[in-house]
Amino acid sequence: MKRRQRASERTAPERAVRDRRPRRERSRQPVGGRRMKCLGRAVRGLLGMLAGFSLLIGSWTASYFILKALFRRFGAPSSDFVSQLLGMLLGFLILFCIGGLISLITHGKQRKFYSPILNAVRRISKGDFTAKVEDVERYGQMGELVEGINEMASELSRMETMRQDFISNVSHEIQSPLTSIRGFARALRSEDLSRETREHYLDIIEAESARLSGLSDSLLKLSVLESGSFPFEAKPYRLDRQLRNILLACEPQWMGKGIEVEAELAEMTVTGAEDLLSQVWNNLLHNSIKFTPPGGKIMITARLIETGAEVIVSDTGAGISEKDLPRIFERFYKADKARGAGAGGSGLGLSLVKKIVDLHRGEVRTESCPGEGTEIIVTLPLSVKKERERE
Repeated sequence: MKRRQRASERTAPERAVRDRRPRRERSRQPVGGRRMKCLGRAVRGLLGMLAGFSLLIGSWTASYFILKALFRRFGAPSSDFVSQLLGMLLGFLILFCIGGLISLITHGKQRKFYSPILNAVRRISKGDFTAKVEDVERYGQMGELVEGINEMASELSRMETMRQDFISNVSHEIQSPLTSIRGFARALRSEDLSRETREHYLDIIEAESARLSGLSDSLLKLSVLESGSFPFEAKPYRLDRQLRNILLACEPQWMGKGIEVEAELAEMTVTGAEDLLSQVWNNLLHNSIKFTPPGGKIMITARLIETGAEVIVSDTGAGISEKDLPRIFERFYKADKARGAGAGGSGLGLSLVKKIVDLHRGEVRTESCPGEGTEIIVTLPLSVKKERERE
């Protein structure tokens, strides 16, 4: 196919996916900046040690002269041990007093120094994830702690945005079929409807109910998979037979649209959750059938590669634009929103595909060119048990 030869066109989406790395990696300073930062911390630490050593010497010196003056006035103890012990105690007392005096003088400055950190933590605890500690460099050795607080606030803000988007999307997807059901149910109250119109309205209500049920089922599956409570039972089975059976089960759909389907299925055995992987192939095949125009072509290839098994589902549909390609595995995301809604899609199918493939320690990626079709490649290890043991 033409899109397999267009490596330059695929590099942009791939770069976009790679750029979605953790915020901490993107915000790291250059090597020279990190070295200067470490050097500054080392210098500050050395100066602190010298200051402490100087303070200790000053305390012992003051203790020596004070005891010498006292011994000259009141007489020295008969034992050198007692003299040294008194000098040591007096030195510690002077050191403690100087430390207390310094702490008393700098107490206000210390409070001012830590105040931005405490305020940011309090704001985050109350749900204000826009909190940020400015001027990280001034905190010296605590800079990493401050950076961690800022990163935590940023990630919590991102998660809160995702949560709100998720609730909004769920509400929208549920509201749409409910509105249709309510509207056509009211229309059925009319006694002037013909039998054909009544049957049509009932078909719409049934279709919207099925769509609502499918949305609920997909959300439940995603929730169970992400919580880790799903009983993952990996067993060896013939992947080529599974793909062939799914193709035959979908025959009425692709035959009804006049779509040509070709399959090249090499004989192979994989170890995985057969029911979960069945959902992967069903979702991919249904998407291809849905978005391939009548008279188009779908090709399914299953072959062995060095890293395991590779399944490719390609079609001659409209394709996916470059800006949409990195986001197609997000929940509720629809590259063609108008067409997706008309086709009854909820935008959860590819999210389920990604989650199930990840559970099998596999990889799923997409290659597409607008006007030339889409190709989704799923790579699975032959034994998911071995992959899990390695981790």
